[in-house]
Amino acid sequence: MIDLRGLPELWRRSDVVVRDLPLALLLVVASLVPALHSRGTQLGDLPSRPFDELTGVVLALECLPLVVRRRLPALCLGLVALGFAIDQLRFYHTVAGMALPIALLSAGLHLGRHRRTTVAVATVGYVVLAVALHRHGSTEGVIGFGTFYLALAFAWGVGSWLRMSRAAEADHRRHVAERTRAAERTRIARELHDVVTHHVTAMVVQAEAARYLTAVPKRLDESLTAITDTGRRAVGDLRHLLDLLNPDHGTGARTSADGDTGPNGSVGALYSLASLVEQTRQGGQPVEFTQQGRPPEVAGSAEAAAYRVVQESLTNALKHDHGGRTVVQVRYDVREVTVEVHTDGTGSSAASPGGSGRGLAGLRERVGALGGKFSAGRRPGGGFVVRARIPAGDPS
Repeated sequence: MIDLRGLPELWRRSDVVVRDLPLALLLVVASLVPALHSRGTQLGDLPSRPFDELTGVVLALECLPLVVRRRLPALCLGLVALGFAIDQLRFYHTVAGMALPIALLSAGLHLGRHRRTTVAVATVGYVVLAVALHRHGSTEGVIGFGTFYLALAFAWGVGSWLRMSRAAEADHRRHVAERTRAAERTRIARELHDVVTHHVTAMVVQAEAARYLTAVPKRLDESLTAITDTGRRAVGDLRHLLDLLNPDHGTGARTSADGDTGPNGSVGALYSLASLVEQTRQGGQPVEFTQQGRPPEVAGSAEAAAYRVVQESLTNALKHDHGGRTVVQVRYDVREVTVEVHTDGTGSSAASPGGSGRGLAGLRERVGALGGKFSAGRRPGGGFVVRARIPAGDPS
């Protein structure tokens, strides 16, 4: 049995010439129906004549070019207009005359080049046809011919309006796509900055400290182990980021570099503040960590943003206040997540990669997008403080 359910999709995928063929054939058949003889367009108000051996040629010339009305609109309009002119001058007045406004509408919609020239040539052709019909005794007059011309111009105008509407819609879609790509590039750059800067800064600080521990093998071994662990965490975070960019590549649970396991999005696997703080401590930064409330089992946008705020703040502490007392306070409640990180300014600037200034700006943008508040600056007594209040749940 033939599966008829797939026919609509097959028809939509077929060539436009095939899809336009039924309309052309329908007009030919309608023109040959005896009851419809002399019921078509009668320009010039002249009496009709019976069909003869030339009628078939005229019908073919008027109707069949419609099969290329979308692919070759100028050719279609020229052939249909010629057939229409012969139809009126031979006084057949067939139903096939309806092909002319269809061809004009299609040309207005699909014609991409020489549009003004087409309008000018079509207008001159119409004037020539009107003069010829007048010489054959037409009583239509200027008003009648002018009214018919306006009707044809309306068909062209409808096609032109559809063309402009489609172009505006395509332009809108293109701008939306460009804005989406730009936003996605910004998001990726922000994520890469957060991940790479934090881990690389920690590794540089740890490596710098290891240079002075060669006389203490145990401390040196601990420092090198910390560098290795930091590198593994960096690889794990980058792998997770790549999984977000390419969801088909990695699915299901993944073991994080710090040993936590869980499905994608779990707090334990991806946004473990305790592991983040411990990593920073291994880099030689004394961190006091306080957490109030219980984070949700599945991390949302607020928890992810809070994690990035702490991560960027600890990175800056390692870079600009290395060895100084650092306090991290995080509070979870039903309405919001509150984060405060500050240092006392007693540390020193560590040998680390220079900052780009993108980190804090990215945090301000991230928190602001969620409807929260973010601030960062120096403390009166020394050091710096970072504060963020992030509404729990995405803004509607």
